[in-house]
Amino acid sequence: MSPRIGTPPVSARGRRSLAYNASVLLELVIENLAVIDRVRVQFHPGFTVLTGETGSGKSIVVDALGLLFGARASTDMLRSGTDRARVSGIFEAPPAALPVLEAAGAGIEDGELLIEREILAGGKSRVFVGSRPATAALLRDLAPHLGDIHGQHDQQQLFSSAAQLEILDEFAGTPPLLSELAGVFAEYRATARELEEIEKIEQEKLRLLDLWTFQSSEIAAARLTPGEDAALENERRVLQNVARLSENANTAYAALYDAPESAYAQIRQARRRLDELVRIDGSLAALLDTLRAAEIAVDDASGSLRDYLGRLEADPQRLEQVESRLAIIDRLKRKYGAAIEDILRFQGEVVAQIQAAESTSERRAAIEKRRSELAALYEDLAGKLSSRREQAARRLEKRVEAELKQLAMERTRFQVRLGRGEWSARGLDEVAFLVSPNLGEEPRALEKIASGGELSRIALALKTCVAGLQRPPKAAARTLVFDEVDAGIGGSAAESVGRRLQQLAASDQVLCVTHLAQIAGFAGRHYGVEKRESKGRTIAVVEELSGETRTREIGRMLSGQRVTPEALKHAEQLIRMSAARP
Repeated sequence: MSPRIGTPPVSARGRRSLAYNASVLLELVIENLAVIDRVRVQFHPGFTVLTGETGSGKSIVVDALGLLFGARASTDMLRSGTDRARVSGIFEAPPAALPVLEAAGAGIEDGELLIEREILAGGKSRVFVGSRPATAALLRDLAPHLGDIHGQHDQQQLFSSAAQLEILDEFAGTPPLLSELAGVFAEYRATARELEEIEKIEQEKLRLLDLWTFQSSEIAAARLTPGEDAALENERRVLQNVARLSENANTAYAALYDAPESAYAQIRQARRRLDELVRIDGSLAALLDTLRAAEIAVDDASGSLRDYLGRLEADPQRLEQVESRLAIIDRLKRKYGAAIEDILRFQGEVVAQIQAAESTSERRAAIEKRRSELAALYEDLAGKLSSRREQAARRLEKRVEAELKQLAMERTRFQVRLGRGEWSARGLDEVAFLVSPNLGEEPRALEKIASGGELSRIALALKTCVAGLQRPPKAAARTLVFDEVDAGIGGSAAESVGRRLQQLAASDQVLCVTHLAQIAGFAGRHYGVEKRESKGRTIAVVEELSGETRTREIGRMLSGQRVTPEALKHAEQLIRMSAARP
């Protein structure tokens, strides 16, 4: 069973009752991720915002949720001084996810799905789904049933034709057809490469066959491993210099830790003295933190030296074996490549040449026949894909324009233009999203006409359509995360975005990281994220805000660090007006 993160989760019976046909996020626990020491947040259905100063850690919450959706993990995410980070989330599990869970041997309990992710300092990542070990690939398979994350990076990607084509395909539901087409195209390209290779080797195949066979056998007999030479070189240097290494390491260890007047002893004595000074004069606290860090660093370094000394041992027989092995590798390098990877790559090429030389004429006929079949199949599939995209493009235009009307862009025209391109794994189509924000203007490319605020709203409209948010009433709710979707907007446009997010929250759980008070005012739940100092370290905390604390936070968003009475009054009015709007 996987290790639980922090306090055990609240049971389903202890929470607000939810429809089973949903997958909203109920609880998120984060430990040792970036500046977060440990936070536990219980979420609710509806519209929730996270606010705070720039750099306070709001996006870390989004990144944590992204890890549960299968995003790539990195050791850079670990909190400094820790050996692992943990994220766990509890979701209300939708029926649509059950086949995926059953295929992976995982399950749910009381209608809830527990997902956990660990990032280890060594670079490994561990996943647990339903308290069973799993893979990040399973999280990516589950993610479409659980939720979706949209950030500022997605908006910049809208300028890319490839990204626009991907959006259209997702909206059109073409991934199965697209996958089949990509497989056919890859095979078609492979047959073309094979025919080229046959042309190259046909004339010299008999003359070179014996040479290729000898080269392949010689390399195979050596049983090379990538990176082996570098490891052996280092081992040889160590074995040749054991005495010198031992002397220097012992001297360094004594200077750092073992000697009576070692660096560790001196720093520790200074730190104790400074402890007494700080009790009297707090202005020296920063210097005390510096000394504590130095004490820890010296202790760690001396421990590493002690371990290193324990591993040093003279071994003449092993040195002879290493020298012999390096001689074999050097001989092969002189003949086949500067590195082991080059040698192995050369061997792979030789093996392919041998196989191709055995029966070129028969292979040529078979490949040409298969290539013709693949070309016909590709054109058929590409035609079907183009037809489906064309139909979906017209539907997407209407849907996006309808969404933009709710985002204070009533006069905006949105077009999806399809053109014919070269053969590729994505078919024959090239796509361009065109927009005309003002009446009477011809639609033009997004990057040439859309402002930052308009682009944010267009991105939100597209995400709303593509994510399938306008679904039948019985469709499963999901957790939709918008990370600073308000970039570049304000005033009435921000109010429109906030109203749309509030409307989306009627059918889905919506989490939004925002800097705008106009959007925060529409939320049913409000969490504040801020950095604090604890035990000499900076930590990020997440707290639910309500009543006066929420009013003050929205006042801060309106006026800055100095919250004036006018800002507080404006914040109260904003909350009342937002709550009253349908």
